[in-house]
Amino acid sequence: MFDKIVIANRGEIALRILRACRELGVKTVAVYSEADRDLKHVRLADEAVCIGPAASTHSYLNIPAIISAAEVTDAQAIHPGYGFLSENADFSEKVSQSGFVFIGPRPETIRMMGDKISAKKAMHAAGIPCVPGNGDPLGDDEETNLKMAAEIGYPVIIKAAGGGGGRGMRTVHTEAALIAAISLTKAEAGAAFGNSTVYMEKFLEDPRHIEFQVLADSHGNAIHLGERDCSMQRRHQKVVEEAPAPGISTELRNAMGERCALACREIGYLGAGTFEFLYEKGQFFFIEMNTRVQVEHPVTEMITGFDIVKEQLRIAAGEPLSITQEQVTFTGHAIECRLNAEDPVTFMPSPGLIEQFHMPGGPGIRCETHIYNGYKVPPYYDSMIGKLIAHGETRASAIARMKTALSEMVIDGIKTNIPLQQNIMADAAFAEGGQNIHYLEKKLGIH
Repeated sequence: MFDKIVIANRGEIALRILRACRELGVKTVAVYSEADRDLKHVRLADEAVCIGPAASTHSYLNIPAIISAAEVTDAQAIHPGYGFLSENADFSEKVSQSGFVFIGPRPETIRMMGDKISAKKAMHAAGIPCVPGNGDPLGDDEETNLKMAAEIGYPVIIKAAGGGGGRGMRTVHTEAALIAAISLTKAEAGAAFGNSTVYMEKFLEDPRHIEFQVLADSHGNAIHLGERDCSMQRRHQKVVEEAPAPGISTELRNAMGERCALACREIGYLGAGTFEFLYEKGQFFFIEMNTRVQVEHPVTEMITGFDIVKEQLRIAAGEPLSITQEQVTFTGHAIECRLNAEDPVTFMPSPGLIEQFHMPGGPGIRCETHIYNGYKVPPYYDSMIGKLIAHGETRASAIARMKTALSEMVIDGIKTNIPLQQNIMADAAFAEGGQNIHYLEKKLGIH
């Protein structure tokens, strides 16, 4: 195991990584921007290094500054968390070239899975079902593109090969709109991602978003920790996540999970990762793989009793997986509500001073947050300020516990999305389970 690692992130995930390190006896180095000197993990880390001004381009995305912090503190490895540089193959490569361990997959794997076209081809080869469409880059020949769309069947969706986070995609319902849609998406993709390559696939109209958590070591072992349902979304951003997914049978879970683990072995995957699928009419269709720890990993931890972040550290240190597939068990149900500093109606960010904060408690409640009384939420970063997780013997008991916890939570001084989360937990259709990815937007009147 490492003696010391750099935590190259901020907020709740940085604190989560620090806690895992403490349990394993690993010393920590917090890197922070000038705006983040009062973050809880910066105060708790063994060492802290300021890596630049508030703007993330000059701090959390500054590769030389992060590597320099590892050098001056004699750290051995760097954990990127999620977001920022976590899925940046160049960062992974430069960390390794500088003599440090990147706590995540190899650069070539990140590159392969970061490009949606190469990812889809790799999954096809590994026997993972994909959304209809050959996944080839679209050329400029209009007749070829029109023919492809007709073969797939409308509606189709045009996607940027380098896209992510719900950006770089356009749905097309008619032949007349296709050519213009391809041209627009190419232009947007080039501007947003520096890569104008796009591809076409079938647009599934009422799917759910279901993902499988996997872990793979450097000794050829790979396991899955079951699935999560992340269908409660707004503008392709997850709002509520849960595990296990309602309505997925044990047989289907085992079959798909084993396919994902097998795919990990075939592509030589290393570390924690997530296979994301659209699920419709009893079928799974691969959409992408996240080559990092997920925001929603706690729901999987709650139903398995397994620490995913500690396992990331063990794998990166060259150790074999600490459990086998046969030792993975699932107990009860867990739900996670993302807590954002934003207006619950308009979704406008609401940075500012937290005047009063009270964390809920009780059986099965877990709160992952970096905020505290007197903390000032900065305006420079993502609006998520924490996650509230509830675990119960059944889905109904998990929802009941979440309702209680949300009613107990106090965050004064800024606006938060707690009222939205209370609205979702009280919703009859959500209580039934199995709603599609469009449900929340329709409920909120978002078009």
